[in-house]
Amino acid sequence: MRHVHHLQIGPASFRVGSDWRQPIAALADLYRDYPAPVGGVADYSVRLFAARPWRRWLRPAITLGGDFVLPDAVPMPLDWGVLAAEMAMNLQLALGERRYLLLHASAVERDGRALVMTGISGAGKSTLAALLSARGWRLMGDEFALLDPATGLIHAFPRLVSLKNESVAVMRAARPEARFGPLMADTPKGDLRHMVPDAAAIARMADPATPALVLYPRFGFDAADRPVPPGEGFVRLTQASTNYTALGEAGFDALTRLVTTVPGIAIDYPDTDGAIAQVERLWAAL
Repeated sequence: MRHVHHLQIGPASFRVGSDWRQPIAALADLYRDYPAPVGGVADYSVRLFAARPWRRWLRPAITLGGDFVLPDAVPMPLDWGVLAAEMAMNLQLALGERRYLLLHASAVERDGRALVMTGISGAGKSTLAALLSARGWRLMGDEFALLDPATGLIHAFPRLVSLKNESVAVMRAARPEARFGPLMADTPKGDLRHMVPDAAAIARMADPATPALVLYPRFGFDAADRPVPPGEGFVRLTQASTNYTALGEAGFDALTRLVTTVPGIAIDYPDTDGAIAQVERLWAAL
């Protein structure tokens, strides 16, 4: 690859290479406060390349590659370079990670204890995690929560926070001092913009936390909450994990311990202010 950037995010490190300078320059700027991989060797390689030589210059389109690939992935416009790099890094972790049980979830930490939030796309887990980080919680990640099968601890993966549509304006108002990436309009997920986590999230990304609460948020409904029994939580979290099957018995034991020792609560909320109030109330009742 002609252009390369190395970075460490929590326990995972990446070598991101590109046929074009633009995506790497943008990525390096947004991740400028992150360390390089320990020992200079990355866990995963990412490639952003032109499937045909002429696509470097004529209607340039990024094809995602790396250690792991999805053969039917659709090429992306060059203007979406940061999104392509983020998706490719997530793909490497999702398909290649074997040290931790990956949960497609956001996570925040307070006083050494982690709040994990998981749900379908549009549930608002990224926005809620980002808003909580503006209220003194430590952001551990908005894409993956990493559960250590050996210790039961949650490890951080604080990559750029992916904000969509109305969430962009919400977070610009909540954190006017934050750094934001370019606005990418009309992506498959709508208008999208990345936000750089705050200094505390980056400085403490090697610090794990003890899981204390698992929330299953759902946006667009009247405020309500109900306990999620262990059996239901187990099924939901297996569906939210990208490598549960690959981990075999270790994944089963880790998830069983999580749902039987950590309370799970499903919450409905009509707006973010109401959701934050619900979260704070439930947390205070632990």
